[in-house]
Amino acid sequence: MFKVSDPIFAPPEVFSTPLQQMVYDSFARLGIPFERVETDPGLTMEDCRHIDARIGVRIVKTVFLCNRQQTEFWLYATTDDKPFVTKEFCAALGGIPRVSFASAEKLQELTGVQVGATTILSAVLPQCSGVHLVMDRSVAESEWFACTDGTPTCFIKIRTGYLLEKYIPDCKHNITII
Repeated sequence: MFKVSDPIFAPPEVFSTPLQQMVYDSFARLGIPFERVETDPGLTMEDCRHIDARIGVRIVKTVFLCNRQQTEFWLYATTDDKPFVTKEFCAALGGIPRVSFASAEKLQELTGVQVGATTILSAVLPQCSGVHLVMDRSVAESEWFACTDGTPTCFIKIRTGYLLEKYIPDCKHNITII
């Protein structure tokens, strides 16, 4: 049985990563309320269904992409049921060159997470400053946004408006909605 805690309305007592601490410190500083659940490692879509049921909203799928030269990177938040089509993604961004999934090493280096914990909340990290943030329009128009907190064992839920209007601008990032 996949373990999912009851909702928690406070940060973890001990932080697993620097990113996780920065996320909760930012929420506190910006006055962003959140709800979170602690889980077994949520690595599959089936795992996320258990989390969705407890948190009351669907977890977004976030992918980390790069160009062929591995000189440009994108964090793309989309719905979990929408297939990723490279051609459509590139066209929606004005015909950028073809992208592919970036390596686990670049994911860790630029976003501070391991595979299974990819999150747009990585925007708070200084090394993520050159990464392009992209969000599917259906996610941007949702009332709630749920994702990992940078670890595969903690998932958070915040109002999408707080993410787009407070958190992302505070991180000195822009986000493209497609």
